[in-house]
Amino acid sequence: MQVSAKKNVVVFILLMFVLFYSCSDYNKKPHKDISEASINAGELLAKKYCQSCHLLPAPSLLNTESWVKGVLPNMGPRLGIFNFKWESYPSLRYDKNVPRNFYPSQPLLTDNEWQDIINYYTASSPDTLPPQHRTMPIEIRKDLFAVSMPPFFKPAPNTCYIKVDTTTIPHTILQSDVFTKEIIRYDTGLKIIDSIKAASAMVDIDFKNKTMVTCNIGVLNPNNGSFGKLQYVIKDAAGKMHIDTTFHINNLQRPVQLIKTDLNKDGLDDYLVCEFGYVTGSLNWYENKGKNIFTKHVLRAVPGAIKAYVKDYNNDGLPDIFVLFAQGDEGIFLFTNKGNGQFDQKTLLRFPPSYGSSYFELDDFNKDGLPDILYTCGDNADFSPVFKPYHGVYIFMNDGKYNFTQIYFFPINGCYKAMAADFNNDGNLDIAAISFFADYTKQPEEGFVYLKNIGGLNFKPYSVPEAMNGHWLTMDVGDIYGNGKKSILLGNFSRAPSNLKRKVDWKDGPPFLILNKTSSLIK
Repeated sequence: MQVSAKKNVVVFILLMFVLFYSCSDYNKKPHKDISEASINAGELLAKKYCQSCHLLPAPSLLNTESWVKGVLPNMGPRLGIFNFKWESYPSLRYDKNVPRNFYPSQPLLTDNEWQDIINYYTASSPDTLPPQHRTMPIEIRKDLFAVSMPPFFKPAPNTCYIKVDTTTIPHTILQSDVFTKEIIRYDTGLKIIDSIKAASAMVDIDFKNKTMVTCNIGVLNPNNGSFGKLQYVIKDAAGKMHIDTTFHINNLQRPVQLIKTDLNKDGLDDYLVCEFGYVTGSLNWYENKGKNIFTKHVLRAVPGAIKAYVKDYNNDGLPDIFVLFAQGDEGIFLFTNKGNGQFDQKTLLRFPPSYGSSYFELDDFNKDGLPDILYTCGDNADFSPVFKPYHGVYIFMNDGKYNFTQIYFFPINGCYKAMAADFNNDGNLDIAAISFFADYTKQPEEGFVYLKNIGGLNFKPYSVPEAMNGHWLTMDVGDIYGNGKKSILLGNFSRAPSNLKRKVDWKDGPPFLILNKTSSLIK
């Protein structure tokens, strides 16, 4: 059954209506011991204080327990509230890597006002969030892709990066493991042909000008330290990789992406870096002054920068920046290059902090020559680790003036990444998506979902049995064999949060899978 784009929008609107306003069993009526006056006062206070830092979250976005035991106790210190009644709230005010003025020196609210905010979210939130609603189930097909994996591999892989390197002839595959800190190169037969040790877990590589610049995150787990760095990887005459110690940019705050680009058009390569951080972080560019000297410029001094693209969208000859921020003030922002290192900032899309923004791409889905936005949300590791019906894959259409409107949504619990490509050469963009926080006990197939474009921005969801044997943190799409056909690579990170239940031990799985189109089903 084909579902039109218009119907998809209607279904999503109805879902959101149920989520926010329904009086079904999922919603809770105000508590008898909470007055309407307190609830109303709490709503006004939330609008004043909560949305001063991020988009105001509706109570219906989370269940009551997540608000009371997770989100609000962690938000209190941001308002200078470290102790409330008999409870001490968690904070990082003694973390030496957090500025002393990060938290207010005095509470911004009285105890009664803070109680009103608690009452508002307690009384207005549902006991349980509604389940996902899909118009089509995910169909598991053995004949969908030809699946391959390395013939020999170590147990307990924790792949934090997987990439097709098309700068080598023939093409090769690069994989990085967070604990061994190795960068491993495979040939197209999946034989290891080279490896080196990085300074820390390597999570991104820039390949411009046939050089490799690695982004080493430093410490993977949430922290505010500046332990990350950028480094060059060079090849010797025999093609073996080596770390170039003459170049490095140090003291980066949990960097997750780098882009080598000349932002100020002076002929020298600068570096744009998403320094995700934790409670602090920023989007920065490092201006190349020559002789391996770089000057740091802060574009946006908030944590959560996770994915960026450099693109001259207004055709003025200056590179502009599109970037996704997660971690609190979530959204997609456009930095327009005004020249001389100056940028204007515009908000393209903004999301509530419970969304857990995880990835986005600029793709032209309607073939009008303008970039649309493919977006995923599903980071579910923080203060509200419950399945959320709004996690999944979204498409936002560009109206020609860089205003974006949602035209598609496919729910996937804990969705972490989605990449668009025409896998079956029919002229339409399909979507490959992974989840790191899927419902592995009831819906393990949503760990990997292939959304086949059946025309008119309608997508039919599929998965493959082999994808249920891994915990997919990272993914790439590329032409591995140099034949013009796209393959999908899935990177297995076998460790998982303790509360994430599953039937399969991912430690027995491969470091990565390769999915190659094979079936007439997707022609």
